[in-house]
Amino acid sequence: MSKAFTRETDSDDEDEASLPALPGGGKNYMTPQGFERLRSELLQLMDEERPKVVEAVHWAAKNGDRSENGDYIYGKKRLREIDRRIRFLTKRLEIAEVTDPAVHHGGEQVFFGATVTYADESGQERTVTIMGIDEADSAQGQVSWISPIARALLKAREGDAVKLVTPAGVQEIEVLEVRYPAPRS
Repeated sequence: MSKAFTRETDSDDEDEASLPALPGGGKNYMTPQGFERLRSELLQLMDEERPKVVEAVHWAAKNGDRSENGDYIYGKKRLREIDRRIRFLTKRLEIAEVTDPAVHHGGEQVFFGATVTYADESGQERTVTIMGIDEADSAQGQVSWISPIARALLKAREGDAVKLVTPAGVQEIEVLEVRYPAPRS
């Protein structure tokens, strides 16, 4: 059987599996900036990167024996990676619920997009921003809206004490400050 008709598995198939799944029937909440970032990535892949790789694969295919043609093999692998990412981004953007956190500017209650400063039982203060699943970056203090800390904080107000369930047990945290970005003019 020709290798062209077999399903190859790559260690790179983890693109979709590495991100947390959306809650069943839930929405894919996202900030306008996050939506635009994913949309730009999708357009860049479809309009620029994929056509270049297709051209390179076409050129490599004309060079004869494909089984030992590194350009062809790498190009086909890269094409699969690009197509997988395009499918993933398309699915995520189709179900995106774009929510602008600036509509809550000046509010004291925690909703999607809030930057919240809280203190744990030991008095240590932390600040997190509640973001969409596909845009949260823990290195920048951003957490997904489905994370345990975000779920504990959502709907709380400044001064409220809420329960946070952790692997070490239930912990009480106090909401110290809630901030939202200013509306764009």
